Amino acid sequence: MRQAAESINQQVLDMLMVLRDEQFRPKAWLSFFVLSWKMARQTANQHPPLKRSWLHTSIFLILLALMILLLVFSFEGPETGIRLLPVFIFCVGWQICDLYWHLGLNHPLFSNRLFLSVGVANTLTLIRGVGASFLLARLASGLATSTALVLPVFLCAIASDILDGQIARSTKTQSKLGQILDGEADLFLFLAITLILVQHAMLPSWFILVVLFRFFLPMIAAIISYFALTCPVRFGSTRIGKYAGIVQSLYYCVLLAPPPFTILGRSLNVPLMVLTFMLLVVAPFAQFWANLRSEQ
Repeated sequence: MRQAAESINQQVLDMLMVLRDEQFRPKAWLSFFVLSWKMARQTANQHPPLKRSWLHTSIFLILLALMILLLVFSFEGPETGIRLLPVFIFCVGWQICDLYWHLGLNHPLFSNRLFLSVGVANTLTLIRGVGASFLLARLASGLATSTALVLPVFLCAIASDILDGQIARSTKTQSKLGQILDGEADLFLFLAITLILVQHAMLPSWFILVVLFRFFLPMIAAIISYFALTCPVRFGSTRIGKYAGIVQSLYYCVLLAPPPFTILGRSLNVPLMVLTFMLLVVAPFAQFWANLRSEQ
């Protein structure tokens, strides 16, 4: 099992080198994605328990998405549900395919031994991803989203964010796959909520750029490292990054708070926005610094 994972890692590096040598031409990109998908299928077929776990997790996510759609049809009407349906199904389907694509990364952070189950922690992260997909699908479908609807989705996401890390640590199932899923879920969740808050004039439009900077700067650096230098970059969480996530979550909860708490929200709005802005800007640079220290 360890040898299979090491072989996959070497294949990835070889593919990246070929892609770079062919100067990232469209044909090279097509070959890269085709080979990547074949490798994902190879990983799944060589580890039937992991493939079954992916299938069971996928069925659970589909049922969760169908339950959300049923609630939309029931409370917002068939017209809203039909408008939401195609984009939401696409987002959840993409999430399921993305999980399949990255099954080869379901191993401990410092080992190539594959876990043969997606696991509870990753499933909780995927639930957060479904919530983010729901909000993004509403935005893409042109549907109005009230803060009363965003708040429970966000609170459930915060709960899953707290639980998935604790469960992964307690069960010793922290993995590269979990890092990727967690980063993707946070990116799309905070981006969706930021866009909705801007729509409601509760945040200035420039705040979208701050959120994008926070998540995309490390992502761009990782992409450059993989495709230009053919070497991985370790962009795990840092203490400042965790503080940034906590403060941003608190700030958004204050903004989304129901009317009885709006007076408190007005007094905390400016200081929380300033603190959130500072931490979101500093967090990516803290990741760079942590990565440089890890390479020394």
